[in-house]
Amino acid sequence: MPDLSANGRPSVADAEVAVARLESMSTDLRGCAVLAADGSVLAATGDPERWGEPARELLAAADAAAGEPVSHAHVATEDGEAFAVRAGGIALIAAAARFTLASLLLSDIRAVLRDLLRAPGAAPAARDAAAAVEA
Repeated sequence: MPDLSANGRPSVADAEVAVARLESMSTDLRGCAVLAADGSVLAATGDPERWGEPARELLAAADAAAGEPVSHAHVATEDGEAFAVRAGGIALIAAAARFTLASLLLSDIRAVLRDLLRAPGAAPAARDAAAAVEA
């Protein structure tokens, strides 16, 4: 079970496990990152420093387009696809190959995020967020 730190966010070790789990679930995945509520990268494929700004910009653009914070976003281009799912104060951002089966990858992202939010000592809000992340 994940261990939420005193500030209510997952530990780096648990975020790293989540990243590895998503990598093993999706053959179309190019990479992913877990962001804390403050936008810091808890874990990522490759260099975490390379994920921070682009991931925050994706979330900001999705929020601006919706006029409010979004729970999920999906952007497809000729070069690939980007996904973001946010719940319980954390976000999981993923980049995938073009023509990825979006519903399957979103389901995998939600499952990984839901498990990351569940912890015996988690705040009720985190547990509620985990329950709200539908597959």
